[in-house]
Amino acid sequence: MIKLTELVSIRKYTHNDKDYALREVLINPGHVVCVRSEPDFKTKLSEGLLPVGLDERQEFSRIVLSSSSVHGSVVVVGSTALIEEKLLKKQLLKG
Repeated sequence: MIKLTELVSIRKYTHNDKDYALREVLINPGHVVCVRSEPDFKTKLSEGLLPVGLDERQEFSRIVLSSSSVHGSVVVVGSTALIEEKLLKKQLLKG
């Protein structure tokens, strides 16, 4: 498992607008189908729609996951290169 920081959408109770929070997520590298850049979140960051404290240079990636019973994706803090490095490092340590 690799530990990453996920951006999760939360609904405000007074508006229909979406807001985002950060939370820790553990990813099983064996269930990763693909990792792709999420430039829309860079725009949301510059518009002030993401949690305070994220660096303006930050990049975001979507990790697509699949197992026999669950399919989905998560948006995480970090570039595709950083996520790839973490996934490969974990596989090398395991092997």
